[in-house]
Amino acid sequence: MTNLLLFFVLEGLLLGVWSKETCPGFRPLPGIEPRSLTCKASALTTELQDSTMDRSLSQQILELFHDCQQQSIDLDKKDLCRAELQREIQRIFPQTKLYLVGSSLNGFGTRSSDADLCLVLIDKQINQKSEALHILTLIQQLFYRLSYIERPQLIRAKVPIVKFRDKVSGVECDLNVNNVVGIRNTFLLRTYAYIESRVRPLVLVVKKWACHHGINDASRGTLSSYSLVLMVLHYLQTLPEPVIPSLQKEHPECFDPTMQLHLVHQGGSKISPYLSLNSSNLGDLLVGFLQYYATEFNWNNSVISVREAKVMSKNNEMEWKNKYICVEEPYDRTNTARAVHENIKFDMIRKEFIQVKWVSRPGDWGKVRSER
Repeated sequence: MTNLLLFFVLEGLLLGVWSKETCPGFRPLPGIEPRSLTCKASALTTELQDSTMDRSLSQQILELFHDCQQQSIDLDKKDLCRAELQREIQRIFPQTKLYLVGSSLNGFGTRSSDADLCLVLIDKQINQKSEALHILTLIQQLFYRLSYIERPQLIRAKVPIVKFRDKVSGVECDLNVNNVVGIRNTFLLRTYAYIESRVRPLVLVVKKWACHHGINDASRGTLSSYSLVLMVLHYLQTLPEPVIPSLQKEHPECFDPTMQLHLVHQGGSKISPYLSLNSSNLGDLLVGFLQYYATEFNWNNSVISVREAKVMSKNNEMEWKNKYICVEEPYDRTNTARAVHENIKFDMIRKEFIQVKWVSRPGDWGKVRSER
């Protein structure tokens, strides 16, 4: 890893990605203050010659992870909100259960993560365009009557949701109905998160990097956090010496898509940590991830599959036809990156990965920086 590449990472992540508000414990590397990044190129090049800084990148990623990861108190607030809402909802839908899903529970949450909630009426999929929408309309009306719920808004999407804010905890929430695949993939991802110690820090850094560069917002036509997580897992699976395996291939009984919902949380609980022979540090893995999608991955013909731990071909299948980015959902095998449906957004995403290739060449970092 070059000093110039280290500068790229620091420039991209120190300026605004980890702020005092989102990561109060974060401290920049000694001698590198944000204001110093506005110096002339010659001064920056001189400052970054210290070889100890190369070795510090992995350490800093780990420190940032510890400062930004979701804390127990954050999860407790979300679960308290979930329990209270479940009691209210059961007054009109007595047999329902409200699940906390997504990043809050899968191990990849941060202190600022929203709470994703799934209301289950029956243990199977329902029509999201009619049945789910009708139920969510009733839920929205209920929330209008609750003094501690703020701004309940019905969002009509492929999987419709009610967005709202819990005034007590300050947590922003998204609630869907019977999107049970979200419960299953929450615990699949949770197993990946804890099966190898480098997975969670790397995912958090990538999500922060993508957010900082405006490519982590499915509502605006870029990548969802879920897609980014799957992209990181895929990269770690497909290295010459993998960091993680395919859990669905090695432990199919633990992630059976027909398993009853009340048993899903037990699926991966007994899987032992994966002993990888890959000794790459976090800094090298971060740079490798960015360069993989900049120069090696074939966006035109390839599908990212964590289920199979490999690249699959589109093969003119309808699910992948005319899609800019194809990331397979491990359970229902749909495209989690379907939000990227405009060429301009796809180009924007690719550009951010390609910057890494440019910046690793001596003399090009100034060009990259001027284009930011």
